[in-house]
Formats: sequence, C-alpha cells, structure tokens
Amino acid sequence: MDTPLAEPRPVIPRVIGAAATGTVLATGAGHYLSWVEHRSNQACETTDGLCFTWWDLTAIPLITTIALVVLVVVYKQLGIRPRLAVIPPTILLAPFPFVAAQTTAGWWAVAITGGAWSCALALAAWSRYRILGITAAGTLLLASLIVLYR
Repeated sequence: MDTPLAEPRPVIPRVIGAAATGTVLATGAGHYLSWVEHRSNQACETTDGLCFTWWDLTAIPLITTIALVVLVVVYKQLGIRPRLAVIPPTILLAPFPFVAAQTTAGWWAVAITGGAWSCALALAAWSRYRILGITAAGTLLLASLIVLYR
C-alpha cells in the first residue's frame, strides 16, 4: 500500500520563515554594500588611480560569512534539511538575481528577490516540492541572467 508523502510538520511556515530570512539578509547585504560604496567614494575622492579601502576588501567575505551563519542557524530551527544541499546554492548563486533586481528596480526589488530566492531553494529541500522549488529557482536565475546579459 502506497502512502502519500507526508511531512512531519507543515511546510508552508518553514518556507515562509526561509523567505523572511532571505529578505532580511538581502536587504542587509544591499544596505551594507551601499554603505561600503559611499565610504569608498569618500575615502578615494582625492585619488586619481586605483583606490581600495579596508571595507572594499572585506565586504564580500563578511556578507558571505554572516549569511552562512544566519542560514545555518535559522534553517536548523525551521527544520529545513539537508542544509548542505540548500545553503551553498542559496549563497553562491544569489548575487545574480540580486544584482539584476538592483539594476532594474532598486533595493525593494532586492528584498523581494531575496525572499523569493530563499523560498524557492528551501522548497526544493522536500521531495514532494522539489520540482516546484528547483523550477522556481531556475526561472529566477535564468530571468536574472537575461536581465544582466542582454
């Protein structure tokens, strides 16, 4: 007798939690990168050549580390597994949709894209919703690549 795939806890609250986490992380990263750019412009306005500040060099590693720690903790609390299959694509591929959203519509689009991106990849963690989650994430990634490289 085949039993339907049943999840031990409802999936919707966990996916909404992942979307909220993605929204907060994307918004925070966008504001931090904006702040870094502003500080760099202030520090380098008198320089004619290449100019790098401490903030320029640490921005990406700092954002990646914070996102990794937050996602591991939140996804553990939400029961999203396997974290090893969900978190790396969430972090490594996220810049494409975020940059596309930033260039077309601004910071609010980055927040919405962060939520949609995290939601889609978290949804792919359950076998019952895997095709939907991967399709949504793939569509978002493809659309962002088209926006960026057309």
